[in-house]
Amino acid sequence: MTLQAVPAATVPVNPLARRRAGVLAHITSLPGPLGNGDFSHDAYRFVDFAVRAGFSIWQVLPLNPTHEDGSPYYSTSANAGNPLLISLDWLVDRGWLAGYDRGLSRVGAREHRAACLREAHKKFFETASADWLARYRRFCHEADHWLEDYVRFVAFDAQYNSGWIDWPKAVRDRKGAAYERAVEAVAERCDFERFQQFIFAMQWADLRAYANDRGLYLFGDLPIFVAHHSADVWARPALWKLDKAGQPTVVAGVPPDYFSETGQLWGNPLYRWPEHQKHGYDWWLQRLARQRELFDLLRIDHFRGLEACWEIPAGDETAVNGSWVKAPGEELLTAVSEKLGALPLVAEDLGDITPEVDQLRKRFGLPGMRVMQFGFDGDPANPHLPHNYMVDSVAYTGTHDNAVTREWFENLDEQSLADVRRYLPDPAPMPDPLIRAIYASCAQLAIVPMQDVLSLGAGNRMNTPGTLADTNWTWRFDWSELAVGRTQELAGLAKLYNR
Repeated sequence: MTLQAVPAATVPVNPLARRRAGVLAHITSLPGPLGNGDFSHDAYRFVDFAVRAGFSIWQVLPLNPTHEDGSPYYSTSANAGNPLLISLDWLVDRGWLAGYDRGLSRVGAREHRAACLREAHKKFFETASADWLARYRRFCHEADHWLEDYVRFVAFDAQYNSGWIDWPKAVRDRKGAAYERAVEAVAERCDFERFQQFIFAMQWADLRAYANDRGLYLFGDLPIFVAHHSADVWARPALWKLDKAGQPTVVAGVPPDYFSETGQLWGNPLYRWPEHQKHGYDWWLQRLARQRELFDLLRIDHFRGLEACWEIPAGDETAVNGSWVKAPGEELLTAVSEKLGALPLVAEDLGDITPEVDQLRKRFGLPGMRVMQFGFDGDPANPHLPHNYMVDSVAYTGTHDNAVTREWFENLDEQSLADVRRYLPDPAPMPDPLIRAIYASCAQLAIVPMQDVLSLGAGNRMNTPGTLADTNWTWRFDWSELAVGRTQELAGLAKLYNR
């Protein structure tokens, strides 16, 4: 089919105003012809499938540009979109690209995408209508507060091929005539990057409108931290805890937990909160306003970090020696509420959650998360068991950081397996008993990862926290994996449990 722009639908103020079911699938996990899923025809097919299956929420991971490891939680920009998600079909449909090699796998796909986008960039400015050119200018004007920093960062990154702290001093510090000359020298690359961000924005707006028009709302994810090698830190280094050379003095992570005995060493620089306070949290306000433009619902990843951050000395090899340092979450969220109004936010409140974190979440009326796979430790008061859910919860069988449910179940120890069998006497094969349990719960939103929708087993995990496995962030599905009748089964469950 040809991808066509559709009029924007009327989006509800809060998609969580009633019971809903949702599906978790990142854009990169969609089927398609190149090395990762994108905003092409399969994204529209996925919308149609989700609606038929009774889902009214589609949750994705962050859409920001990634580093080489592919993690969407360690991005080069808190505001920009990932060019790898741009649909080449959409460009072909509009006559700005003659065609492309659909047979490439991950090897060579990234370079081919970039070459095709350069061709489309040239063709766009040669043939685009006055209306399209006006849209482009309007986008650049409205996005100026983040776009210029980003395109310059990408251009200099390509030129110097090193961390920004090792760039020439004038460019690193963004000062003086030498910096202005450097900007002029990369003007052509900056033009190309602006074009990519414009096309990303147009394609996402089309996809969102198509989904909203069919009653499907898009649920985004906001990583609480940014990467050190990013446009954000390069442009405003005073907002992060860096030394005079620009290196982090402390980095982010979490202490030992369910996922890792040595904790998770994320490596992101941590916020210098007094600087954010001094500027009225403008960086945060602009960031959240941008996310409101993109999504109907937004999860704050590692919400715990708004109350206190786990600060690890820079240079440590594990997260064990960190300590909790207070953050001004209440003041920040108050500023957000006053300046941006009530935002449909969800707090990712997994892990080491203190009463203070819970109070902060409740103070602003944010739903929390429950993951059923975490429920079977023998404690009937475990908050991840459905009988303990609150209405203001988003319930999952598992998340992108968990093993898929079939794999999880097949690797349980004898005691945990017995606990699951007692709690879920449903004889259906996994993952269906967990799906039915979260659907039946009082949680306002129940979300099923696409791997569980497809009843997949081992080898289909999206991410293993605390590792740099080559398979992280690479999982994709194929439409042939969707069993006959599965869509109708899920739609029946949604109807049965008023979702």
